[in-house]
Amino acid sequence: MSARCCAGQLACCCGNAGCSYCCGPKVRQSRSTRFMYALYFILVVIICCIMMSNTVANEMREHIPYFEDICKGIKAGDTCEKLVGYSAVYRVCFGMACFFFIFCLLTLNINNSKSCRAYIHNGFWFFKLLLLGAMCSGAFFIPDQETFLNAWRYVGAVGGFLFIVIQLLLLVEFAHKWNKNWTAGTATNKLWYASLSLVTLIAYSITTGGLIWMAVFYTQKDGCMENKILLGVNGGLCLLMSVVSISPSVRDRQPHSGILQSGLISCYVTYLTFSALSSKPAEVVLDEHGKNVTICVPNFGQDLYRDKTLVAGLGTAILCVCILYSCLTSTTRSSSDALQGRYTAPELEVARCCFCFGSGGEDAEEKRNMKEGPRVIYDEKKSTVYSYAYFHFMFFLASLYVMMTVTNWFNYESANIETFFSGSWSIFWVKMASCWICVLLYLGTLIAPLCRPSPQYSV
Repeated sequence: MSARCCAGQLACCCGNAGCSYCCGPKVRQSRSTRFMYALYFILVVIICCIMMSNTVANEMREHIPYFEDICKGIKAGDTCEKLVGYSAVYRVCFGMACFFFIFCLLTLNINNSKSCRAYIHNGFWFFKLLLLGAMCSGAFFIPDQETFLNAWRYVGAVGGFLFIVIQLLLLVEFAHKWNKNWTAGTATNKLWYASLSLVTLIAYSITTGGLIWMAVFYTQKDGCMENKILLGVNGGLCLLMSVVSISPSVRDRQPHSGILQSGLISCYVTYLTFSALSSKPAEVVLDEHGKNVTICVPNFGQDLYRDKTLVAGLGTAILCVCILYSCLTSTTRSSSDALQGRYTAPELEVARCCFCFGSGGEDAEEKRNMKEGPRVIYDEKKSTVYSYAYFHFMFFLASLYVMMTVTNWFNYESANIETFFSGSWSIFWVKMASCWICVLLYLGTLIAPLCRPSPQYSV
């Protein structure tokens, strides 16, 4: 068993065989492939975070013998300054973005896993790791670095915003899909009505509680006018989405429109509002004693975690969830169709609690392979489960988004990972813009059928 496992892993790394777990359950090739690419992506993201860390740079300088001699030997500067900071992250992300873009072009119009290009996409992981490392390292040897960094910054900004928009589109699609799937179950089991009501109640409770909490801790009786205006505007948008979603004209064209979708979007708007307000630079004023006082932010005391720690943990968790969700579901055929405005017929829906991971149906051959076949189940012999090219394009945009996020968007010169959540106007406006774009996208899916009645807008 051990020899067979080692042989399988060798074929995975150096051949076109799919990767599996040596001692774990059987895995589908479509899932193992996406997992491997996600692993490469996360590895590069960790390297970028290390490059942006002053703490790591100081520790290396203190504990690595002959550190300066090594830096001079590899021509990275006296203290390896060319290997740290925003410019190093730009170069590494340039290599990763080129890696995924090349594979995006390579995998265009692949319909099954039997073609030569599909073999390259699903295997040869050791050589692809070498290629990724070579491309990230080669970016440090690009001539005229100043011109390259300036041009690449604008490319990263456009790609990063496009990634945000696509993720918001998928969030809106997820909300519609959830409501449609569970509503389909009410035809045979009335308990689905209770499930819909419970989730909707939880969503609006979180929204209402979050807005009240921010009104208490992010505003004061005198001052904080910007925070008051933003909370009022975003709270009003949540109310507007709820009213529009159940309006008779919208319900007439879209019977499956309801307050579950608006509740989920309102939850996300509340989170983005909280994250944006927490990302604002601190506002300092003089009190009656002439001392500097920070206002318009929570003050939980010295014994409790500060607000920025809460935002850092919550933001990091949500970012990881978004990447995993993109890796597992956003590149499926249904999500690709949803981005183009095409949805499945409601009568074909089968209500499931875990609807976002597909129906899980297998044909007779796949079921037999699950019991008797090899550790890797080749589930794409007839057709691909997801779009290979779109999958790589999403990771290409994600590379640009990570590059801009880690380097603090347009405040790149003073950026480092230790002060990443300390406050920045760039991050604040990016999050607020994301919030308003999300609202516009959701309202667009409700209003568009009224302007242009067509089945392609049916949700």
